[in-house]
Amino acid sequence: MDSKATSLTGRTATLIRKRIEKGGERLWRLDDFRDLSPLAAAQALSRLARQGAIERVSKGIYYRSRKSAFGRSRPNPAAIRKLATSRKTVFPSGIAAASHLGFTTQNPRRAELATTALSLPRKLFGEDALIHTRRPEAWSRLSATDAAILDFLRSGGKTGELSAKETIERMRMLLSEPGRYAGLIAIADTEPPRVRAILGACGEMLRRPDKELNRLRKSLNPFSRFDFGIFATMPTAKNWQAKGTR
Repeated sequence: MDSKATSLTGRTATLIRKRIEKGGERLWRLDDFRDLSPLAAAQALSRLARQGAIERVSKGIYYRSRKSAFGRSRPNPAAIRKLATSRKTVFPSGIAAASHLGFTTQNPRRAELATTALSLPRKLFGEDALIHTRRPEAWSRLSATDAAILDFLRSGGKTGELSAKETIERMRMLLSEPGRYAGLIAIADTEPPRVRAILGACGEMLRRPDKELNRLRKSLNPFSRFDFGIFATMPTAKNWQAKGTR
């Protein structure tokens, strides 16, 4: 590194240190220093972490602690997750998805998430977090509720605690909201066959247009049978190749 670059890095480090000290206890990320050279800022943050001035929480995320009567403060988990989800597409999954949709009142004992990303930093969500990666990229266009519906269908509704009748009625209400069913059908080809089949049975129950239903039906192997889970009791399940129905 030449003297000019060294000088730039040194000035950047000084500016960043002053901002961090003035900012007090909080999370910092590289984007907070967009007015500075990205390379110099990254090097400065890394150096400050090695010196103990800040703590590296995850790639590109740092924490400035404060002293308390109980030792050094720790970053707020909710704030960390909020920061992480602003950088990655993350959705509730499992019991968390069922709770989000109103199929259960349980609170998961550990975080369970679904993401379109290849991975998520466990330090941000907890070492025991259950993370389902590589969800279809089409999920990035979905709301949390729409993604939770697909997640719930993937499990066959087994993460809920309602009766079969109550579960089907609740799903009918969710899918009846304007634009929701059409939006899910638009990306259905990225979902497993079982999800497409359950969506088809739900659509038939909702009396959706034949054009939508035929598109789903043509995407299914006519000789396959699918485990509908709790949705197998839908009157229309037998028309969509649910196991145990004829």
